[in-house]
Amino acid sequence: MAKIAKPPTTSKGARAKLRTHFLKNIGRVIDSDELRSVAGNISEWARRIRELRTEEGYLILTNNDRMDLKPGEYLLETNKPQPAFARGISKETRAFVLDRNGFTCQMCGAVAGEPHPYDATRKTRLHIGHIIDKSLGGSDEANNLKAICSVCNEGAANITLQRPDLNKLLVQVRRATAADQREVLKWLKTKFKD
Repeated sequence: MAKIAKPPTTSKGARAKLRTHFLKNIGRVIDSDELRSVAGNISEWARRIRELRTEEGYLILTNNDRMDLKPGEYLLETNKPQPAFARGISKETRAFVLDRNGFTCQMCGAVAGEPHPYDATRKTRLHIGHIIDKSLGGSDEANNLKAICSVCNEGAANITLQRPDLNKLLVQVRRATAADQREVLKWLKTKFKD
């Protein structure tokens, strides 16, 4: 008797599985390994959690929301969803923001399509993030949006990272190896062609 192959887990199916798991574990801290497993080990499991927050309104807390949670820990305190926000960012605005930000994560500097500097097992995928979160009154206008990679975006709700000032940036470049400094110079020459 031939076995029937199971269809691959879809992102919609993964989101439903994650929602069910959170609702069965209200008040219990759940780590990222458990959630990845529940989602069927898909690479976009963290995005499905963000969708539960933003599209369905579930208040899933992370270390950015509560000091007692460690990075990679999640907690749903109540089964009552908050008002969810509609996605209002057009394709044109997304393209403009990615181009303006040089297809580079504005938090860690990772470049789209290249191996991620903090997680070399996956290529950098960029998303659009809010500088001032929508829950804090931020808008979907291009001046309130930035390119952010999936690694930095995992659990990055409601935080705003300051850009390094010139002195801090120069200190980092001076501390780098000569080879890395040459790479920075090469990159700057390409970015600012005259």
